[in-house]
Amino acid sequence: MNDAGDAVPIAELLEERQHLLDVAYWMLGSGSEAEWVVTEAYRRWYELPGEAQTSIAAPRAWLAKTAGSLCLTRLAVANRREVRRSQELSAERADDASTLEAELSEVLLDALNSLSPVERAAFVLADVFGVPVGAIADIVGQSEGECSQLADRARRSLQERRSRPTAPEQHDTIVRAVRKACANQDAHLLACLLSDDATAFFDGGGKVRALSRPVHGNDQVARSLLTLLSECPRSALDLRPVNGRTGIVVRYNRRVAAVISLDVADHRAVQVWVVLNPDKLRSWNQSGKN
Repeated sequence: MNDAGDAVPIAELLEERQHLLDVAYWMLGSGSEAEWVVTEAYRRWYELPGEAQTSIAAPRAWLAKTAGSLCLTRLAVANRREVRRSQELSAERADDASTLEAELSEVLLDALNSLSPVERAAFVLADVFGVPVGAIADIVGQSEGECSQLADRARRSLQERRSRPTAPEQHDTIVRAVRKACANQDAHLLACLLSDDATAFFDGGGKVRALSRPVHGNDQVARSLLTLLSECPRSALDLRPVNGRTGIVVRYNRRVAAVISLDVADHRAVQVWVVLNPDKLRSWNQSGKN
């Protein structure tokens, strides 16, 4: 930025930095490491010659890609210090309850830490921040198809890790109750069916205006689901097998518009996975499952 014509509003600068910190924190699970990554990303930006900076049409995207690559490198370092990470998380949550780390449950962070570096990068960038698969491929150095497979594998791993064994009958009962609460727009009942630290993921695949970040807490998840499924005469909620267990299929004008699956533990739903991506729903509509 060499003249007044290159000036950027302060709100945009602050939002850009917070976005980079959020990306880095989700990928690394540590506030101090996220700060280092963002500082390094900006250092590399300012090391670019003036003409190189000028040639970059989307500086924020360049910075996000650089930060993502730095995170991936740090995740690949063997034998990360688990005790140190846990201590940092505790201190950070005590320091500032308004930051993103305060919103994340320790269980979810532990689950993310169980993924391989490339799986974690693919999942975080795709599901949490809605980064296009092409940009993720550039960051992790794999093809778009491989990145999609990595994200899918990460989702399955998170589901398996978070869900404790639940009898099919119990799972079915909770899903039926959740469907009824959604159909009746009963926020109180729905919140009671969700664990206190429930998390909802919305997969829009960048093709619909779905929530780009997970929602945490039973009341917040209940509100987001009821808003998404607000009553409409042309919509319907049906119970169907989803990944081997009972799930909820949402139809609009007789076409599948969303598929909802739940992870259940201790008689409550602990995670909610909402697929809104038209590409992933195409098989449901083509196969007549709706």
